[in-house]
Amino acid sequence: MDVKEVVKEKYGQAALRVVSGKGSCCCGSSPSSAAQGGDPITSNLYDALQKSELPETAVLASLGCGNPTALAELRPGEAVLDLGSGGGIDVLLAARRVAPGGKAYGLDMTDEMLALARENQRKAGIANAEFLKGEIEKVPLPEGTVDVIISNCVINLSADKDRVLHEAFRVLKPGGRLAVADVVTRGEVPAQVRESILLWAGCVAGALEEKDYRAKLAAAGFEEISIEPARIYSVEDARGFLEASGLDAEAIAAQVEGKFMSASIRARKPAVRKLPA
Repeated sequence: MDVKEVVKEKYGQAALRVVSGKGSCCCGSSPSSAAQGGDPITSNLYDALQKSELPETAVLASLGCGNPTALAELRPGEAVLDLGSGGGIDVLLAARRVAPGGKAYGLDMTDEMLALARENQRKAGIANAEFLKGEIEKVPLPEGTVDVIISNCVINLSADKDRVLHEAFRVLKPGGRLAVADVVTRGEVPAQVRESILLWAGCVAGALEEKDYRAKLAAAGFEEISIEPARIYSVEDARGFLEASGLDAEAIAAQVEGKFMSASIRARKPAVRKLPA
């Protein structure tokens, strides 16, 4: 089974758990995080007002690591696209913020998540949103369609991040902006430890190192690139998972501390097309 199929299966199962009332946790949970009263990755990303705007199933289905609708500074009249929209929480929040006159698209490849998102849209009574089936490596929208690209802990799951970022650049209007939350690493970490913690943090190991993320954004054509830590994960956060994987959390603490994080990533498509030198 390839990465794409693993992701589709895991997130399909997460959607079904929400529908059945069994919760949604897919990644990040460990005995230590549970004891501390919440998942260190996915908890407390949205304030009470934002949660009150949406059906409970939209909130429960959120498996992100940030709050891209706040990061994007959305304005009325804008068109926005969420890459990997899941249960729809960020699309529905975005739709409210770009009204009147704006529209929010959600793109997801998982049938169960799309069904859940559309039901959440119906419950929320939001008309200016549309959920599309497709892959983030091949966005089913024309060039220059949207003002803003958002995404919440999804790009790290793709096996072809260059293609994802080039597609994001393509569908943005000139001067459009990208504002995503994603898992990022910073500095060298032993391969076994890196794989284990990324499996904990994102279900599928695939987060980019910060400098590689910057380089891929630049290669896609983006400018004004910034990557800022939002939450830095500690060994203690992942202790239960590491120990279950046969790793000694105490022994690897110095190699890990401060190197795994959810980050706020911003970039902009140039307003004027640049001609080749």
